Amino acid sequence: MKNKHFRKQLSRQCKFIMLLLTSVFVINPASADETCMSPYMVKIVGQEDFIYVWTLGVKGLGDGQDKMVTVDANPKSKHYGKVIHSESVGGRNEAHHSGFTDDRKYLWAGGLDSNKIFIFDVHTNPAKATLVKTIDDFVSKSGGVVGPHTTYALPGRMLITGLSNNKDHGGRTALVEYTNQGKYIDTYWMPTDGDLQGAIKTGKYADGYGYDVRALPRRNVMLTSSFTGWSNFMKDFGEMLADPEAMKRFGNTMVVWDLHTRKPKQVLDVPGAPLEIRCAWGAEHNYCFSTTALTSQIVLLEETEKGTWKASNVADIGNPSDIPLPVDISISSDDSMLWVNTFMDGKTRGFDITDPHHPKQVYEKKIGTQVNMVSSSWDGKRLYYTSSLLANWDKKGADDEQYLKLYHWNGKKMTEQFNIDFYAEKLGRAHQMRFGAFSLYGKKWKQNYAEAD
Repeated sequence: MKNKHFRKQLSRQCKFIMLLLTSVFVINPASADETCMSPYMVKIVGQEDFIYVWTLGVKGLGDGQDKMVTVDANPKSKHYGKVIHSESVGGRNEAHHSGFTDDRKYLWAGGLDSNKIFIFDVHTNPAKATLVKTIDDFVSKSGGVVGPHTTYALPGRMLITGLSNNKDHGGRTALVEYTNQGKYIDTYWMPTDGDLQGAIKTGKYADGYGYDVRALPRRNVMLTSSFTGWSNFMKDFGEMLADPEAMKRFGNTMVVWDLHTRKPKQVLDVPGAPLEIRCAWGAEHNYCFSTTALTSQIVLLEETEKGTWKASNVADIGNPSDIPLPVDISISSDDSMLWVNTFMDGKTRGFDITDPHHPKQVYEKKIGTQVNMVSSSWDGKRLYYTSSLLANWDKKGADDEQYLKLYHWNGKKMTEQFNIDFYAEKLGRAHQMRFGAFSLYGKKWKQNYAEAD
């Protein structure tokens, strides 16, 4: 009788805990944070306080160095929309992407040309992202991987995608894994026709190219996309477009991996250089999106009833024949909207993806002469934009605008809140942004900052 009573009591306690967790995550979801972050990461609850902008240095402008720029993003602060700190890293490294560790204490940022990885402390004082470590042996430790791109949080680990290799500077590349402390663990080369590594090739291609990575832990799935090698991304954009051989050297694949073993399972055909991957957040939504840079398509990646994955082109982005060059994308936390930026026309487009097989464009706005990255807040009310694609690919002259812009989105239209001209501030080319908040690290910093404010 006692055991039976204990089991009933335990069952009631379990149900109560589940209801409590449901109320926390459903009734009161995190109301800030970027929607493209790793599901393993600590999340921001409430208004983001800072935006960390990974910025390319420009010769003759300010100190000319790449830097992590901290911007005050809290509308209650008198410094709102202003640069409050800048941390230079020495030289120009083709600053590109950055990502937090799972505990969100450190922000890793890569240089595509120098192959250095810069690790910033963002928890000791969140108002000042501070460089604390530089990894300068990425190529040798990884076995020849070049161009550290996406820095993606796994439990106690950082997974880094490469774009190239040191043998021919082509697109053949790998994933590289580190501990959160910056210790090298292993390298996982992309499958090719010559070495599929047990993966099933489902189409014509197995090119071994890489770019972005995202994980769906509940499905034990990891997805990678593909771009191009060092010989292309460090080349002048106009010269590359005019070079028929260079235009052949772009990725046409996405790879499905076993998340736990880091083994490739499938190689999918996705022609046209699929770039960023954004996975749905819904518990039963086993699908992700990508876009193709060269063919201007929205691509749906979905799990089939058999447990395999397939890729389908589900919508055009603008007029594909104009080659608007889709770059960054952001998915809303309720899986209802996909924001797609196109570099050449400087526009952002909002697609209704409530039916993921039939995205419908419902909004369009020109952000600038060029636009690259977009970060959407978890509550869907704020969209941040930056401008730089690559140093040698950005537009020239008056069209070379460099900025961080914030817009409010009310479900029907966007309204600009602030606009920081990175050239006027002598900072450089604003590439990618990440959110920071006092709420992650206790009350003392918020109090200290408020007093200083």
